[in-house]
Amino acid sequence: MSRPTLYRVLGIAVGVGLAAGGVIGYGLTRSSGGVNDTKAVTRPTSPLVSEGRFEARSGVRISQLAVTGAGGLLDLRFQVLDSDRANSVHQIPPMLVDERTGVVVNELFMGHQHHGRMRAGQSYYLIFNNPGNLVVPGSRVTVQLGPAQVAHVPVR
Repeated sequence: MSRPTLYRVLGIAVGVGLAAGGVIGYGLTRSSGGVNDTKAVTRPTSPLVSEGRFEARSGVRISQLAVTGAGGLLDLRFQVLDSDRANSVHQIPPMLVDERTGVVVNELFMGHQHHGRMRAGQSYYLIFNNPGNLVVPGSRVTVQLGPAQVAHVPVR
């Protein structure tokens, strides 16, 4: 076999090996930190209450939950009713649980979260990553914000 042919064959073999290694590495990282990894998932800890009790406990009213970003994001909008109670939203990490699939959504997009004192009458939002685009329009979720959680929030 001539040298140029040998170099071509070796180059192809190395390229195929690198590609295979990349695919295997990607598969290993996806399987160790995927949506169904129960070690990484925490469940809501605040009491489940009615919508009225949720507003009284948390000081906020949920105004909208929508799928955005081509399905990869969830946009939760809420209005502050009581600024003193609403500040408790900062103390417990926010979380969504899809009621059909049980998927827990607790990772904020780019760490996005309001900091500082919230003002009554003001609207705020949280953007969550939607793992695997599993929460879809028409879903119902349980929302935890601060010291309470409320069930059956519709997703647009």
